[in-house]
Amino acid sequence: MQIEYAARDFDLDDEIRGYAETKLQKVEKFLEEPIDVRIMLEVSRHHQIAEVHVSHRFGGLQATHDAADMRDALNVAVDKLEKQARRSRKKLLDQRHRGPRHNGPEWPISVIEKGSLGPGELPRVIKSSALQIKPMSIDEAALQLAQSEHDFVVFRDSINDRVSVLFKRRDENYGLISPE
Repeated sequence: MQIEYAARDFDLDDEIRGYAETKLQKVEKFLEEPIDVRIMLEVSRHHQIAEVHVSHRFGGLQATHDAADMRDALNVAVDKLEKQARRSRKKLLDQRHRGPRHNGPEWPISVIEKGSLGPGELPRVIKSSALQIKPMSIDEAALQLAQSEHDFVVFRDSINDRVSVLFKRRDENYGLISPE
């Protein structure tokens, strides 16, 4: 952990540096290396302000507090950082344990350039994506199609558990392709 200090209208001594380093050890256990810390200590009229910025492998944290004593300001600011670091660490671990979200099987979709189709030519793929296949009724698929930017919806029919396609026809009606 690298700590950089800056002081405005405040006499920074080794005692305050040691106090800050001791307090920051509580925060360090929740963060991933490399950890860079910037501590700004400032006296403004009757307020002693401690501002702490921490950047680490997965993001950054910041806390500011003012008090009558610089130790109190540092203490509260580091406590705030510790809460943020705990939340950040918990969120990261939850995401790792949960893994990627899958709502069902995905089918690959490729957009092929029209001019690349022909005898003896390989089709040229312009865009690729994945299509989620969700179980739903025909009525739910019709609602999904009305909200979709595509002219079709591929779904698993909840009645017969078969993959079906509902599409918009040129005459503004819907077509249904369902395997037998």
